[in-house]
Amino acid sequence: MMRPTKMKTIGILGGMSNQATSEYYRMINELVNQRLGGWEIGETLIQGLNFGNIEYYVRNGLWDEARTYIEAKAKGAELAGADMLICVSNTMHCVLDNIDSVVSIPFIHISDPTGQAIKNAGLTKVGILGTKPVMQASYIKDRFEKKFGIEVISPNESEQISVDKIIFDELVKGKTSTESKQAYVSVCENLLLKGAQGIILGCTEIFLLLKPEDLPQAPLFNTTELHAKAAVDLALA
Repeated sequence: MMRPTKMKTIGILGGMSNQATSEYYRMINELVNQRLGGWEIGETLIQGLNFGNIEYYVRNGLWDEARTYIEAKAKGAELAGADMLICVSNTMHCVLDNIDSVVSIPFIHISDPTGQAIKNAGLTKVGILGTKPVMQASYIKDRFEKKFGIEVISPNESEQISVDKIIFDELVKGKTSTESKQAYVSVCENLLLKGAQGIILGCTEIFLLLKPEDLPQAPLFNTTELHAKAAVDLALA
């Protein structure tokens, strides 16, 4: 093998949360090693954001401020040498709709590898778990529908509050509990009763709590894992 190994540097907009960021880094390196063997891992550049800022913007609906903050970090990642860009948060994709006009490097939208996986599975209607913006707003759902022909349905209002609270109070801090797992399973079961054929784990920490064996009657689509794989595919192309 020629040295240095030829691959693209994956720019990671991280810190949203640090739990998700560390999982992305682990997955990317494991996937590269599976492909190339030996001691090979990915070439990455992590542009970490302060989750305290993100949490404040999201809680207060300050999306213009969030856009300015994250776009500056994206530019910084490109200037630092990233050849491509991913963002480790489903929620923050709501302010990345114009990212192609901000950076000149390829950007992999988190919904696209998940939408392709759902389409490949032959499903047309799925439920989604995530933060309140992901479950309530249209920016994720519309992309699934327009690009992949997939209908996405959300939990009811009280369930959304519970799902969101568990993310912010527990998962982003690396905490999991049996009670929270059961709460998520119940929400998923209700979505299946509404016609969902599978469930999108539309927050990049949810897979730390909810596993495929917890809901054997329907497939779970792990946005974190699918996104990391898409990044590696491009990095090694």
